[in-house]
Amino acid sequence: MAGAGATTRPDAVLAVPPPAPARPGLHVTAPHRRGASVAANLALLLVGIVFLVPLAWIVLASVDPDATVSVSLPGTPTLENFRDVLTYDLTLLPLWNSLVVSGGAALVTVVVATLAAYPLSRYRMRFNRSFLYAILFGSCLPITAIMVPVYALFVALGLLDSLTGTVLFLAATSLPMAVWMLKNFMDSVPVSLEEAAWVDGASAMTALRRIVVPLMRPGIAVVFIFVFTQAWGNFFVPFVLLLDPARQPAAVSIYTFFGTNGAVAYGQLAAFSLLYATPVLVLYLVVQRLAGGSFALAGSVKG
Repeated sequence: MAGAGATTRPDAVLAVPPPAPARPGLHVTAPHRRGASVAANLALLLVGIVFLVPLAWIVLASVDPDATVSVSLPGTPTLENFRDVLTYDLTLLPLWNSLVVSGGAALVTVVVATLAAYPLSRYRMRFNRSFLYAILFGSCLPITAIMVPVYALFVALGLLDSLTGTVLFLAATSLPMAVWMLKNFMDSVPVSLEEAAWVDGASAMTALRRIVVPLMRPGIAVVFIFVFTQAWGNFFVPFVLLLDPARQPAAVSIYTFFGTNGAVAYGQLAAFSLLYATPVLVLYLVVQRLAGGSFALAGSVKG
């Protein structure tokens, strides 16, 4: 054992060799990375072409008086197809029915799902997990498997050929997924904000309305758009439950452009498709703008 006054010999110090100089121009992974990038770009280009070709056909055929099933530039572009389809019975009334059905289903779903997700997110009960799994199972049931008993139930309740009954059924089929999504969004809202509101005398519903809902507006917007687009493009349910053509939405009335013996009015079909897709796009832009700055209170909880 060395004494307290022992000194270290200079030759006893382990010399650490300097790092080897990097060889210029040597990059082992560069060729593989470049090849992967080229392959990814080609795959994205192929996917983009697959999506752009149908869109190009819709846009070109809508201004082509002699549109066919193939993609081609119109010889003499015209707005005649839009003038033919922009009538009350053919386009305006079905679009209004679609707005009523889709907007009503989305609104009912958001309200009921928010009220259902709140106790599931804030209270720990024994049946929480089993209840959530039951909801998840309900979202897996195909619509076609339950339409026969639903049709009989609607006949018994007098809801057949009713926009209100169709709205309620579409909202009920969208509730399982909406509850799951809103419960996850609500879990991210700090409970301490509600506790501060309770200290000030607010009730649970007041805290939900004034604290939780404003903070999770982006999640509510996502669920609203999700349910709205599902109901907007739903053909099977309105086709079964709505018998009067004056109550059918645009997803059902679009089939009026398919004539008998294989005759299809391609130009009018393309023009109607553009008009049919416009409300969903406008809704998405409006909701995204309104919900963009809703997390302004996200920094109100001190870490």
